Amino acid sequence: MASVQSTTNTPSQALLDSVNGTSSSAKSSVDTAQDRFMTLLITQMKNQDPLNPMDNAQVTSQMAQLSTVTGINKLNSTVESLMSSMQSGQSYQAANMIGHNVLVPGTSVTTSGTGGYFGIDIPTGADKLSVLIKDSAGSTIRTLNLGAQDAGTLQFKWDGFADDGSVAKTGSYKFEVTATTAGQSVTADALNYAEVMSVSTGTSGVKLNLSNLASVSTTDVKEIF
Repeated sequence: MASVQSTTNTPSQALLDSVNGTSSSAKSSVDTAQDRFMTLLITQMKNQDPLNPMDNAQVTSQMAQLSTVTGINKLNSTVESLMSSMQSGQSYQAANMIGHNVLVPGTSVTTSGTGGYFGIDIPTGADKLSVLIKDSAGSTIRTLNLGAQDAGTLQFKWDGFADDGSVAKTGSYKFEVTATTAGQSVTADALNYAEVMSVSTGTSGVKLNLSNLASVSTTDVKEIF
């Protein structure tokens, strides 16, 4: 009696690698997961133990695994393609902002002798709003009392003078905002005023590169001029 080669019904490692989308050797781009799966499955069935053949449940289970993995791979590819298209669209839209001035979160204001612009975002408004402009040493050179302000994103201009009437030196200064209503502090966020010089894309998304050397997300923009 001819001997029968003993095999098991456990899927081979190569089959598992095919189902899971991994392999130890390089594959041709046209050698799809489905083709590899069917080739390995047919080979496994041909070499099965005649006395202990694969049952329908096992074959169905392996095909279900392939269907699941294939569906996930297709979904991932679709999502990646959609994200890439969205990022490209955002880049083109952001490019329209080049040359425009924007208000974005920040606490700096620059002067070249004639002062500079800055912004403040006050969600609930305030009956008193003041700004302290400080030099690099942290000393206050100018106090601006801006009075009552309605809620919203507001733009202001510093005339470039210090409290003693002298012209502030050319350079960048920091400013601090204080807002109160009925003597109680309210939220007031400082905003930088800068020009959009260019747009870049990367792993962190679309970025606006500003004239003050900062890079910000399009979602950081509070106002465009």
